[in-house]
Amino acid sequence: MVNRDLFARPIAHRGLHAPKAGRVENSLSAFRAAVERGYAIECDIQPAADYVPMVFHDDRLERLTNQSGPVADRTSGELASLTLSGGRDRIPRLSDLFDVVAGRVPLIVEIKSAWAALPARYLDEVAGRLHAYHGPVAVMSFDPAVMVEMRARAPEIPRGIVSGVYRDTGWWSDVLDADRRERLTHLLESADAAPDFYSYHVKDLPTPVTRYVREVQRIPLISWTVRTPEDRAIAARWSDAPTFEGYEP
Repeated sequence: MVNRDLFARPIAHRGLHAPKAGRVENSLSAFRAAVERGYAIECDIQPAADYVPMVFHDDRLERLTNQSGPVADRTSGELASLTLSGGRDRIPRLSDLFDVVAGRVPLIVEIKSAWAALPARYLDEVAGRLHAYHGPVAVMSFDPAVMVEMRARAPEIPRGIVSGVYRDTGWWSDVLDADRRERLTHLLESADAAPDFYSYHVKDLPTPVTRYVREVQRIPLISWTVRTPEDRAIAARWSDAPTFEGYEP
């Protein structure tokens, strides 16, 4: 059973970022600020061209840098030299994040995927870094197949499935048909991943399946992304920890 200490405190979404203070999402400055305040941390990773896991949310560079094109077309060295827009930080490697956190707060790593197979070498690299890290850490993904791969590579690392209500519109609508959206909404593709926890969209809580996994199966449930007092109240009632941004709990 997963150690519930992973979810015993609020989780800073992409670190404790604050654009007005120059702390960009998924930057080392945002992660340091979260550690200083004792928050757990959620982050995102994408593969570089040389399969090194980079801490970055998007699969393209435009929104967060002054460069363009896919993240996966650049080597880790090239990516690490790019400054994040709105601050002074550069794109960190996952190993850079591990060095900053150093086991002081729990860390939840979301492996980004567009419901397409990720390179085996990249997943091997992620697993290797997780094995070498000394501190409370978990991985999660929207794609249950990614967690099946991580179960094979790092079975001792807690795994989570990220989900919500997959409606007909949204960033997923171009790649998921209606049947697949329904299965993901109701966590029906999770069995092979044997998840240790779930992360569910706070605006969609509660649902019968989230109540079942939390209250009957006793599997921890975290909520994303909590931004308002209304969100905070829902998260407190129906989940074990909020993944928050834009305020401090």
